[in-house]
Amino acid sequence: MWTMLAVGFALMATGAMAAVYQFGLPAWLPLPQTGHSEPDLKLTFPAARQERRPLNNQNDYFNISGTITNIGQNRRSVPSLMIVLRDARNRAVYTVEAAPPKPVLNPGENLTINTAIVDAPKAAVSAEVKWKVN
Repeated sequence: MWTMLAVGFALMATGAMAAVYQFGLPAWLPLPQTGHSEPDLKLTFPAARQERRPLNNQNDYFNISGTITNIGQNRRSVPSLMIVLRDARNRAVYTVEAAPPKPVLNPGENLTINTAIVDAPKAAVSAEVKWKVN
């Protein structure tokens, strides 16, 4: 009897892992935040400005372009960014940290970010840009 229960549990656990692998974690699952917000700093990295581009040596790179804007009334320090490349199933396939080219933004100031990731996996089709969690 205990063997049957153990086998049943193992089959259910395997099925649950396969479902999470295939479809990802459910949205209702309460998980800790993977990123955090920065007061008065707005990230804008549209999907239309993310693309794979060829290099001269028959390799390619993943290009990400966007802006950081200080929408507040005070100067703000700009923390590092985490760039998460995702595949067609929205699974994370690569993560890299990017330091901002300017450490502080004045009120209303924009900072343009252009990043080329040369060693990006071929499966990467989109990027998520967020603040690095310390």
